[in-house]
Amino acid sequence: MQNSVTPTHCPYCALQCGMNLTPAPDGTVEVSERADFPVNRGALCGKGRTAPAVLSSRVRLASPLVRSGGTLVPAGWDEALDRIAEGLSRTRAEHGPDACGVFGGGGLTNEKAYTLGKFARVVLGTSQIDYNGRFCMSSAAAGGMKAFGLDRGLPFPLEDIPKSGCVILVGSNLAETMPPSLRFFTELRENGGTLIVIDPRRTKTAEQADLHLMPRPGTDLALALGLLHLVVAEGLVDEEYVRERTAGWEDARAAAMAHWPEYVERITGVPVPQLRETVRLFCEPESAMVLTARGPEQQSKGTDTVSAWINLCLATGRAGRPFSGYGCLTGQGNGQGGREHGQKADQLPGYRKLDDPAARAHVAGVWGVDPDSLPGPGRSAYELLDALGTDIKSLLLMGSNPVVSAPHAAHIEERIKSLDFLAVCDVVLSETAALADVVLPVTQWAEETGTTTNLEGRVLLRRQAITPPDGIRSDLEVMHELADRLGVEKGFPTDAEEVFEELRRASAGGPADYSGITYRRLAEENGVFWPCPTEDTVVHPGTPRLFLDRFATPDGRARFVPVSHRAIAEEPDEEYPVLLTTGRVVAQYQSGAQTRRVDELNAAAPGPFVELHPRLAERLGAAEGDPVAVVSRRGRAVAPARITLGIRPDTVFMPFHWYGEGRANTLTNPALDPTSRMPEFKACAVRLETVER
Repeated sequence: MQNSVTPTHCPYCALQCGMNLTPAPDGTVEVSERADFPVNRGALCGKGRTAPAVLSSRVRLASPLVRSGGTLVPAGWDEALDRIAEGLSRTRAEHGPDACGVFGGGGLTNEKAYTLGKFARVVLGTSQIDYNGRFCMSSAAAGGMKAFGLDRGLPFPLEDIPKSGCVILVGSNLAETMPPSLRFFTELRENGGTLIVIDPRRTKTAEQADLHLMPRPGTDLALALGLLHLVVAEGLVDEEYVRERTAGWEDARAAAMAHWPEYVERITGVPVPQLRETVRLFCEPESAMVLTARGPEQQSKGTDTVSAWINLCLATGRAGRPFSGYGCLTGQGNGQGGREHGQKADQLPGYRKLDDPAARAHVAGVWGVDPDSLPGPGRSAYELLDALGTDIKSLLLMGSNPVVSAPHAAHIEERIKSLDFLAVCDVVLSETAALADVVLPVTQWAEETGTTTNLEGRVLLRRQAITPPDGIRSDLEVMHELADRLGVEKGFPTDAEEVFEELRRASAGGPADYSGITYRRLAEENGVFWPCPTEDTVVHPGTPRLFLDRFATPDGRARFVPVSHRAIAEEPDEEYPVLLTTGRVVAQYQSGAQTRRVDELNAAAPGPFVELHPRLAERLGAAEGDPVAVVSRRGRAVAPARITLGIRPDTVFMPFHWYGEGRANTLTNPALDPTSRMPEFKACAVRLETVER
C-alpha cells in the first residue's frame, strides 16, 4: 500500500472533482481537499467525501461468483473466466457473433471504454455493443453534431460561466446532481449576470434563479421555439452573425414563427410575460449561454429540442463567441469520453463513425485487422436490451445496472432473465449482477490508474492510490484474459498507459483527437482539453474553447436545424391524467448500486418518494408520508408522498435510484428519439392511487 498523498478525481459525476487520497493505518482511505483543480477548487459533495466507503470489504465483491444450482457461489478466477469464454463461444458457434451482446457504462475510464469496443468488434466480431451513456448524452450529442459538426458537452470551461451576462439553465438541478458546480452560477449573479432556470419543479437550483419558468414536462421544444419567435418579432436577431457564421436560417425562422407566444403559453403553461422577460434578459447583455441537461434531452424529441435551443443561440449570435454559447451538462463521470472511443453502437475511437470507410481503415490499421472484418453499426442501448433472449443470447456487461436504470425496467429485467448466458463485471453485487451466471469483482477508481474526460472536454488522469485487495482484478485484465481464451493472444494489454498510447494513435485525426495528450502532460497540466493533435504544448496546448474562429463543419458555418413542436409520445388522458417526471437527489447517484451501500448517504436519502402538489394530494386524499401508488401503462410503483408547492399540480416527480416497489423506471416510457435513440424518461402519463398499509 502506498503511504503518500495521491491527487486524483472523484468516481461519480462528470465534474470529476479533484481530491486527495491518503491511505490510513487502519486500511481505510481518507479524502482531503485538493484546491488546485479549477472545477471544484477543493469543494466536494457528500458522495465524493464518502466515496472510499465503497472500497470497504463490507460492501464490495471479494471474489468471482458463479451460478450453481440457482445460486451464486464463490469461485476461482480461472473457473469464472473459463465459464465466460465458454458461454460466449457457445453462443457464437450456435447463433453467430451478433448473438453476443456487450453493454458498457459511462463510468468506465477511457482505456476501458476503448478496450471494450475493441473487444466486441475484434474478439467477438459483434455489432451488438452500446452503453448506458445512450440514456444520458445522446440527444445533446446528436443536436451538437447537426449544428456544429462536433459534439463536446461544453465548448468552454466552467470558469467562463461567471463571466457571461445571462445563463438559461434548462432541465438541470445541478445544486443536487453536481453541487460543487453551483458556485459558478453564484459567481455569475455576484458579477451582475442573470440566471434563468427552466424546470417543472421548484428545485434547489431554481431557488437560486433570478427567473424560474415552470413548463409542463415534455414541452421544452415549444418553449425554445416561442422564445425564438419573440427574438425575431422584436428585432433581436444578430443579422450580421447569422449572415457570416451560419447557414439555414430562413427555414428555421419560418418554423419558429409558427409558434407565437400565446400558442406556446397554452402548450407549456409558461405565461407570455415570462417568455418576454426571458428574451429580454437573454438578449440585453453582450454575452449569454444556454445549458441543457437531462430534462429537455431525455425525450422522444430530445434531439429536436436541443436543436431549438441551439437555434436560439445562433440567431442571437451566442455561439462561438467569448463567454457565450450552447453547452450540455454531461451527467456520468466519463459520459463524454465513454462515447468518444468505441463503446457506442455506431462509433469507433476518436469519435469516428463506424460506417465511414476511411475511419474503419484508420482504426483497423491501428488494431492490425482487416477493415472488412469490423462489423457495422449495431442496436442502440434500449433496443439492444430489448433484444436480449431473442436475437441476443449472451451478454457481457460492465459498469451498468439496467435492471434499475433502464426505462420499462420490469420488462428489461425479464429480458435479462431470458438470456442463455450473462456475465457481469462490477464492484458490488448490483441488482443486475445478482441475475448473472458469472460475476467478476473488479478494481475501483482508487485502486487503478486511468483517464476520464469531464463535462468540459478536459481529459484527466485518475491515479492509483492504494493496492486492490487480493482476488480483485481490473477490467483490462479481464478483457486480456477473455481475449486470450477466445483466440486473440495480442492486442489487449493490461497496463492502462499502454492502452492510452494505442488510443492516442487510434484517435489521431478524428474529431476527438487525443493524439497529443500523454499521461505526463495530464499530470503536469491538470488535464488537457481535446482536440489536441500534437504533444508540442507551444504548437497546441489543447482546446479549452471551441468554435471561436469556425465551426467543425465543412464550410466552418454552424447549421440551423428547422424544428417544430410535437407532443410527447404518451400524453395524459382520462385513464392516466397526470404526468410523471424523474430525476436524482443529492445523496444518491444513478442506479444507486454504490451509493445505497454508504451509511451516511442512505441516512440522508433512505428511499424513494412521490413528490406531488397539495391540490393533487387533496384530490387523491393523501397526506405527507402516506404510501402512494403511481401507475403507468407499463407497471406500478409505490412510495411515500412528499407534498410540496414546488411542483406543478399536473405533475409528479420520482427519483430513480431504487429497486423494488419504488422503482421509478418500472413506469417510464421507452419511446425513442428517432435520431439519438434516447428513451423518453422525462414524461409519461400516470394515475395515482392510495395504498392501504
